[in-house]
Amino acid sequence: MMNNKIKKIIKKKNKSKIVCLTAYSKNIAEIVDNHADIVLVGDSLGSVLYNYNTTRKVNLKMMLEHTKSVRMGVKKSLLVIDMPYNTYRNKSEALKNSKLAIKETKCDAVKVEGGVRVRHIVRHLVKNKIPVMGHIGITPQTIKGKFKSVGKTEKERKKLFKDAKALEDSGAFGIVLECTYSDISKKISKLLKIPTIGIGASVHCDGQVLVTDDILGLTDAKIKFVKKYVNIKKIINLAVSKFKSEVKSKKYPTKKYSY
Repeated sequence: MMNNKIKKIIKKKNKSKIVCLTAYSKNIAEIVDNHADIVLVGDSLGSVLYNYNTTRKVNLKMMLEHTKSVRMGVKKSLLVIDMPYNTYRNKSEALKNSKLAIKETKCDAVKVEGGVRVRHIVRHLVKNKIPVMGHIGITPQTIKGKFKSVGKTEKERKKLFKDAKALEDSGAFGIVLECTYSDISKKISKLLKIPTIGIGASVHCDGQVLVTDDILGLTDAKIKFVKKYVNIKKIINLAVSKFKSEVKSKKYPTKKYSY
């Protein structure tokens, strides 16, 4: 079932680039909501907030709590929640957990990883009026070893095309392409009627997504596709340093900040 926000996202294809950013709390969500078309509560919170070495350690309860916080800060953007690892292994499990996610968080849609492998699940969710965003290319929940770009070999290229088409045919309203080669990203984006959101997948996608903490310089991410737009760590360090100095010198709290 497509709500008006999803319809607007789909209409942006070939007309206006789609902006997608992550948020894990109300405070960040309020800021991101002013600029993004899509706010994603990604299971990337596992590494960003909890220092996990894999998103597989993120569970549904964690995702629900963070999404409830983000929901309070999102008023206009489309709010999407990542369904974590082992929460959509079959149709019944996927439907049960997706319904819970939407009921508990009031999010607009769910995101699942995989292409052909999950098409029956996507179709089942969509049939039951749950909007689904897909995710192919590098899929963090199932990848083994180091992250690397996808689409170099003919075998990989064929798989990407099949995965993308399978998701569209199953009813997904959009697809994240992660670390796919530029020419493949361009061809898939042209092939599909639904929008593609790239992350390390070139300017040819219909939109782009990054982890907000990465672009703020809050993380030490050294990934090719991550651009840091500001070093917020320096600003935080300066504020904390000033606080420490004023406490030590008894300049804080003054009467103004006391009862």
